[in-house]
Amino acid sequence: MSSISIRNNVRLFGNGDRTIILAHGFGCDQAMWRYVIPFLEKHFRVLVFDYVGCGKSDVTSYDDNRYGTLSGYAQDIIEICEELNIEQSIFIGHSVSSMIGVLAYIERPQIFQSMVMICPSSCYLNMDDYYGGFEKNELEDLLEMLDSNYIEWANYLAPVVMKNQERSHLSQELAESFCSMDKSITKNFARVTFFSDNRQDLKKVDIPCLIIQCAEDDIANERVGQFVKDNLPNSKIAYMEASGHCPHMSHPQETIDVLKNELFTEKFLG
Repeated sequence: MSSISIRNNVRLFGNGDRTIILAHGFGCDQAMWRYVIPFLEKHFRVLVFDYVGCGKSDVTSYDDNRYGTLSGYAQDIIEICEELNIEQSIFIGHSVSSMIGVLAYIERPQIFQSMVMICPSSCYLNMDDYYGGFEKNELEDLLEMLDSNYIEWANYLAPVVMKNQERSHLSQELAESFCSMDKSITKNFARVTFFSDNRQDLKKVDIPCLIIQCAEDDIANERVGQFVKDNLPNSKIAYMEASGHCPHMSHPQETIDVLKNELFTEKFLG
């Protein structure tokens, strides 16, 4: 394995001529895709990886400057795809990875044929006439909680993100994923995630894009998803009955059904 593949714990498997890239969200890792991979690998070559600092990535490769903006994470995707000669892929990004994918597309458009954004937000902050869902002091308080009591922060945030309390093991898994990361890396990734503003970048993406919007998503609600849709020139939005921010974990079959309806169209496959 190359240094890049080791750095990002890259795995590539499945059948098909077209590659699907699965990019996990903040505080997660590639294992979060395990419920939808069995469907995808029947039809596509599937690429999964961990961002540096997450999952089984090489944490010694973490650099504060590189990963001080979302562009550093986008560079990870670009380097992985260039090494594996991947072009014209279908990119599926969860949460913050939607905007990381946008930045990667702007720099290396040939990598992408189409994009799926699961629960995306281009800006989490309320600013002027834009509604992102959070006031600045709310996010600062969240980071302060992370700094003062990491475990309490993880156990507070995970159920807010996951919802579906009748399946509490999912929230527990997410909390454990948060806690498995180095505290300083988690805090930096959280700040980069929640304080980035990629609203103007959306207009630069002209490939087909699908936004998957969940009900009762406290992280990226319907107004946020609609803004992303309205500012992507070639996009559509699919509304799920699933609640929460991680439908590929909490409602995998509904997520698969949405993907099944979209991925095999001429628009997405090109």
